[in-house]
Amino acid sequence: MNKPPILYGGGPIFDGQSLHQGRIARFEAGKLVSLLPDTSATAQEHYVDLDGDILSPGYLDLQVNGGDGIMLNAEPNCDGLARIAKAHRRLGAVQILPTLITDTPQKTAQVIDATLKALRSGVPGIAGLHLEGPHLAQSRKGAHDAALIRQMSAADLDMLLAAAKALPVLMVTLAPENTSLDQIRALRAAGVVLSLGHSDAPCEQAMEYAEAGVSCVTHLFNAMSPLNHRAPGLVGAALSAPNLNAGLIADGIHVHPAAMRAAWAAKMCRPSPEGKIYLVSDAMAPAGSDISSFELEGRQILRGDGRLTLEDGTLAGADLDLTTALRVLVTQCDISLQEALTAAVTTPRQVIGQWPQDSTALGMDELDFIRIRSDLSTAAPLCEISL
Repeated sequence: MNKPPILYGGGPIFDGQSLHQGRIARFEAGKLVSLLPDTSATAQEHYVDLDGDILSPGYLDLQVNGGDGIMLNAEPNCDGLARIAKAHRRLGAVQILPTLITDTPQKTAQVIDATLKALRSGVPGIAGLHLEGPHLAQSRKGAHDAALIRQMSAADLDMLLAAAKALPVLMVTLAPENTSLDQIRALRAAGVVLSLGHSDAPCEQAMEYAEAGVSCVTHLFNAMSPLNHRAPGLVGAALSAPNLNAGLIADGIHVHPAAMRAAWAAKMCRPSPEGKIYLVSDAMAPAGSDISSFELEGRQILRGDGRLTLEDGTLAGADLDLTTALRVLVTQCDISLQEALTAAVTTPRQVIGQWPQDSTALGMDELDFIRIRSDLSTAAPLCEISL
């Protein structure tokens, strides 16, 4: 039996393009069918008062390394994927790309297989897979294990091409230092979403890779050479190339608010920009849990003061959810709520091809909507998923 119509009003409503005031979202048979004037509800209809909270499609987080106390690297199986996705759903990310940090070829194959099994078994919230490494630059390894970073081989390429054919979305972070332009062209032709990261590549080389098929830059400003007026590097390419999207860890720790404001002005204030900024959590095991430390491939990661660090102080992912990222953008970077929501909801879906340009949330399932507190403190799904 179809669900009876339900109406949500009394707060801002984001439809994927615009933030509407004074409107009511009408769901029929569990799907958003229209946005109506707020005088449209009748006494006979089921009406939910948002009490000033924000109704929005749920976030899509393209970089999620762990959650619920575990890392994907440590639990590369269906149960691990389900736990991580469930933890992030509670935080408002109704879809994620589980992300494997640089590991062995065997672990990479294992996580590809586990993701396929999770998708076949209907684990909710898994949009595909993100492989961050191992084809990165040693000079910008960050928290990645230097012993596992390597040049992309023919076998690696074959594995990625097969995974791209089987998975709905495969995103790969790599560096020009350990991949060739021919490999980039082959991966792009197979539909892989390619992102440059953990690299000291000069701006000109990064632009070459963008022309060959790279469409993203991983965690802008982090694990790459700083912007220099004579050697702009990957940051300069990300901010100037019209077709490069840039992931941003907007916790105020990985990137200073002043740098975020500058990046936003450079990237987002062009007429109809193609390449845009999207928010990522880069979340690790602590997401959705109260653990104070965890291990990444035998190395201790410490949690404190909103940071995750190796014992030597190197940042190791983020202790962040996307609602917090919204709040940082709005309160510290002077970004409008509509723009911030677009970076957490719409642009990630466009990056992986889920939404064409100018798509809205009309027709989206109620299960994929979230309610964000008016003070941007927390977010939660409108509906629980029953399995």
